[in-house]
Amino acid sequence: MPRKEHHVVPGSNGGWDVVKPGAQRVSVHTETKKEAIDQGRRISQNQGSEFIIHNKDGRISGSDSHGNDPFPPKG
Repeated sequence: MPRKEHHVVPGSNGGWDVVKPGAQRVSVHTETKKEAIDQGRRISQNQGSEFIIHNKDGRISGSDSHGNDPFPPKG
């Protein structure tokens, strides 16, 4: 079973998108990266998915696990 993920990526026509791999449409489109992160994080928490944030160059700048973390923190 593929892992559930949501990504914040630069929009193809400007702005920022929250996307779920394999979906035909973006989940959310915003003007700023901060808005996309805030809305994407809420979606990810509600759906228990991995949340991955990308920079404009496509590199991953951060991530959060809201589902079954394969490497949960110890302690």
